[in-house]
Parts: sequence; C-alpha cells; structure tokens
Amino acid sequence: MVYIARMRPCGTAAELERRRHRAMRLLKEGHTLSAVARMVGAAASAVWQWRENMQRRGKAGLKARPVPGRPQKLAARQRKRLPQLLLRGAQAYGYRTDLWTCARVAAVIEKEFGVHYHRSHVSRLLAECGWSCQKPERRALERDEAAIGHWKRYKWAAIKKKPAD
Repeated sequence: MVYIARMRPCGTAAELERRRHRAMRLLKEGHTLSAVARMVGAAASAVWQWRENMQRRGKAGLKARPVPGRPQKLAARQRKRLPQLLLRGAQAYGYRTDLWTCARVAAVIEKEFGVHYHRSHVSRLLAECGWSCQKPERRALERDEAAIGHWKRYKWAAIKKKPAD
C-alpha cells in the first residue's frame, strides 16, 4: 500500500487564490474539470472542490486559508538582518575566535532581537539565510608555511622513493 502525504502547494496565499479564480474562469468558459486541472496544475478533485466552495460561499470560498503551523519567531526584516550581523564576526560579540557555532548564533539572536532559539534549530535558520555548515581546518598556531614549502621542495624530493626502471 502506498501512502501519499498531503502537502500545501507551493506559492503565496495570493498566488494560490489567483490560481483558484483562474480555474473558475476557465470552467465558466466551458472547459472540463480535467482540462482546467491540467491548465492550472492541480488535481481534478481540487478543482471540483473549488467549484463546490464557490457555489456554496461565493468568492469567499476561494480565499486562501492561513499557513498551517506555528508562526515564525523572527520577522522577515529580522531574518534579513541576521546575516549582516553575523558577517561582523563572532569576535565583535566578545568571543575569542571568529568561529560561529549554533549556540553562539542563538545567543546573538537573543541579544539582538530578544528571541530565544534552541541551538539545534539555528542550523535550519542559517540554511534558510543561505549559510552552510563549515568545519575549519585544524592548524597549529606555530605553523611556518615557508619552512614547510622549503622542506617539500628540497628535502622531500630527495628522500622520496623513485620509480624502478
């Protein structure tokens, strides 16, 4: 048996509402349910429901319902501002290193916007902002790049095994 999850279609509430109104116009023009469904990218059963709602409640029957789920804690303006704050660097917020962790970002969000996020959810929030998880390379502070380059070029070349002839 196959189960299909019912998902809300993509688009804003206004776009979905326009799609329903377009479907009703196409039905009034004489197109069939299945033809209208193909034209607006919906199931024929959805178009049938829209038509029934329109007949029962008028244009109010085609209105978009509120988005399901809990509303976002950060407003759109705040979400837009978050990457700008993070680009200042972690040291600007008093951390010893410039490395951003989810816990640090959560603390900055709470300090700047007064909104509490659990550190586990911050990674999803950052992904929505276009940021990805990066792991810094571990290198010794005493590392001398010039000395390493010299060793690779002259010492390593001398001790490296040569191919057998």
